[in-house]
Amino acid sequence: MALGTATEAPELRFDAGRHCLDLLATTHPGERLDSVGVLCAWIAGAGLVPPGTLLGHADASWLLGFRELRGRIDPLVRGTLRIAAPGTSYDHALARVNEFARTAPPAPRAVRADDGTLVRRLDRPPDCPALLAAVARDAVDLLTDPLARACLRQCAGDDCPIVYLDTSRGRRRRWCSSEVCGNRVRVARHRRRAALTSAAPVK
Repeated sequence: MALGTATEAPELRFDAGRHCLDLLATTHPGERLDSVGVLCAWIAGAGLVPPGTLLGHADASWLLGFRELRGRIDPLVRGTLRIAAPGTSYDHALARVNEFARTAPPAPRAVRADDGTLVRRLDRPPDCPALLAAVARDAVDLLTDPLARACLRQCAGDDCPIVYLDTSRGRRRRWCSSEVCGNRVRVARHRRRAALTSAAPVK
């Protein structure tokens, strides 16, 4: 099976600013990682492997692994923003993320393409623990970097739980996506104004 691309799974998003945050976004508005094929598309879209990498050995256990890691990263990120759910086991989540991060991530190497240019390939087909380690290490880097932590934001859109890294000028980004939540807010605002205008008495 050729590794899927993000275009094969248009519901996947890769605009949160970090691999670990993009993984968290796969829960909204519902479960996105609902098949091995979609998971492979996410792995490709996130850039965890070079384009064209084959993952014919991926199976349902990969889904379980990525969902578990996502569930462990979530309270750590939201705890940093002080929006973690009550009763969340922060220490247990941290221990599991650290455990995931112990494995070596996929090893890249440079090889010559047909046109002579160097391209990135993996030393061997990646296994699930190596890919999970890449995301877990990204989470560790994010959560231990004071500058990166200071850029964490939760989307201001109604009922949107997506957390992203705000690297905009002046740190004024309000939404996970201007085209998605930002546009939704603008449309709702326009409709409210239109409703008020139509309801205003004619003088």
